[in-house]
This record gives sequence, C-alpha cells and structure tokens, in this order.
Amino acid sequence: MKLASYRYHGRKSYGIFTDKGIIDLGNKIGHQYPSLKDLLQWNAIDVARQYIDSPVDILAEDITFLPVIESPGKIFCVGMNYADKRKEFAETNNAPTLFIRFPDSQTGHGMPVVKPALSNEFDYEGELAVIIGKPGSNIDASVALTHVAGYSCYMDGSVRDWQHAWFTAGKNWPQTGAFGPYMTTVDEIPDPHALCIQTYLNGILVQNDSTASMIHKVADLISYISTFTSLSAGDVIITGSPGGVGKKRIPPLFMREGDRVEVVIENIGRLTNTIVESQPQQDLLAS
Repeated sequence: MKLASYRYHGRKSYGIFTDKGIIDLGNKIGHQYPSLKDLLQWNAIDVARQYIDSPVDILAEDITFLPVIESPGKIFCVGMNYADKRKEFAETNNAPTLFIRFPDSQTGHGMPVVKPALSNEFDYEGELAVIIGKPGSNIDASVALTHVAGYSCYMDGSVRDWQHAWFTAGKNWPQTGAFGPYMTTVDEIPDPHALCIQTYLNGILVQNDSTASMIHKVADLISYISTFTSLSAGDVIITGSPGGVGKKRIPPLFMREGDRVEVVIENIGRLTNTIVESQPQQDLLAS
C-alpha cells in the first residue's frame, strides 16, 4: 500500500495512492486520524487498509503533494553511509554520522526545490527514507524493523558552501529537501537492503547504487538512534546518499534554476522536483 499526503482544493488530506488515482482517506477516517502522522501514531495502518479496494476519489494530477510526513517530530539524517561516498570524502570514522533536518526545510513531490541565491554549490543527494511506525527506546537491532511503517524517497539537498564545521547550516534552508511521493508500507519491502537507488539530474544518471551498500543498515541505525533518544511514530530517518555527488565530480556538478532532479528507488517510487532560485532577501531572512 502506498500512502500520500497532499492538498486538494485547499484542504490538507492523505490517501491511498493507486495507478488509477487517490482513495481519499481524509474524507473517510480523517475525523479520527486527521493526518498520515496521526494514523501512524494511533497504529491504524490496518484501518486504512480496509479501503484499499474502494473507488478512486481524486486523480493524482489534481493534488498538490505534501512531504509524506509534513511535520515529523524528529528527522535524523545519516551521512557517509555508502562505501563509495565514504571514499569520495575520505571518511574514516566508524560511528554513524548523524545530523538533523528541520520539518520546515521539506517540500513534496512535484513541488519546487529552492536553491538559495547565496549558494553556488547546491548539491543533489538521493536517499532512502525510513518512516517510524512504532515508538520505542533502546530498540534492539534484531527487532528494529518491526518499528518501521514504510519507506520513501528523499532528495536531501545540500548547500555545500554553507557546510562549514558541520552539516546543519547546509541542510536546513527552506524547501531544500524533497520527500515523497508517498510512503510504501513495509509489507511491500521485505528487505530494505535489496533496492536499486538512483538519482538523475536533467535525465542523466548521476548516482547509481544498491541499498545493500549501506555501511550502517536500517535496523542498526534505529537501534543506535533509539539508544540516545526515543523514536516516535512519524519520525523519519534519512539513511544516506550513494557516491557520485556533485561536490566530488571533476568538474563539480551543482544544481541550478530549471534543473530537474529525480530520485528513483526500486519498488518504492520516483520523486521528481524542479529547481528554482530564491531571492537574496529571502535567503537573508532564512539565515
């Protein structure tokens, strides 16, 4: 089952994404579970599943996609988690590299991704996003995947020339991270480490790997993170980007206004966004 968050005729809602269109759950169970995050927090995926054979309510082209989880309590980003990426950046630290992305830095599928006008080094990073479905602390890796509700695509845009001592300033500009199009539930993804992951820039393949190449696997990341903070339903873990990023290419390859960036993950989805450039005054207010 694929679950999307969206805006339709000015109303925020969520529903089941199908090849024919959207089954709008907001009209059916929104009085109990107003958002996809609420659905997860109440452990009500099976309630949504009861509507999977219902007639389509909305055509996909008539909605505006929101980030799959619009306001996660926590968004954890994992850096240097693919073998080739570690080589590109000469990373030698064996512990997971973690940093935070704020919810207001996200946008949805098909929406503009905003390149800060103050940056000349806006980089693409295609990643697998893990959406937590069951809360927990000190989660053992052997059961960690039972805490996952589903998976999605993420374009974790990096403002490289604002990544100085650490990553935070380069990861939290408005609308620099795209999340979607939808969450594919875990029953459709028996092994999150058997997926082809690719990024395209203007139709050219720029990242191409398998999630099998992750250094720190999804279960280990959940266990590690839950050791120092509690995970809640609706929290998101972005699991790292393969090698091939623009910063380490010769010559470097960065995103510009008008570029189209796509993240494609096998059996999960295709996230597509177009780059627009913000105005300097907006950037100064954001920074």
